[in-house]
Amino acid sequence: MTRDLDNVKVTKIGFLIQVKRIMSELRAAGLIIFRRMASEIEYLLMQTSYGIHHWTPPKGHVDPGESDRETALRETQEEAGLKSEDFSLIEEFRKEVKYKVNGEPKTVIYWLAELRDPNSQVVLSEEHQDYRWLPLTEACTLAGFKDMIHILHECNDYLKKADCRL
Repeated sequence: MTRDLDNVKVTKIGFLIQVKRIMSELRAAGLIIFRRMASEIEYLLMQTSYGIHHWTPPKGHVDPGESDRETALRETQEEAGLKSEDFSLIEEFRKEVKYKVNGEPKTVIYWLAELRDPNSQVVLSEEHQDYRWLPLTEACTLAGFKDMIHILHECNDYLKKADCRL
């Protein structure tokens, strides 16, 4: 007999009962926002005001009852001050990254979004201490993490192909 009870797995093995905590997956969502400045594409990265002060696109944890997309939009407004009317969401570009944080599995979903007015003001929350608009190479250098670098390159490849179709 095996039953799951609120993140606890109870298994009866003969006369023994085994109780295990089921690791619940952390889930987050965000937007990789870019703008076109002259002939160059720049990506928005924000420096966290906690931990190792890493650079990341706006993202955050999914709240109960909230979709990944709703989370991405909410977190972008909370962390960067950019509302959904400030950018065009490219729904077909959706990337999923899986990694571990303190031994716990985490999944982050990213969408690509283009800033409508390249001069729109970014307003940081207390979670971030700085932001930069950067071309691909510099964005990858600041992002540092292999998964984020890979996604930034995928964004750039997608945008190059999209521009060829115009």
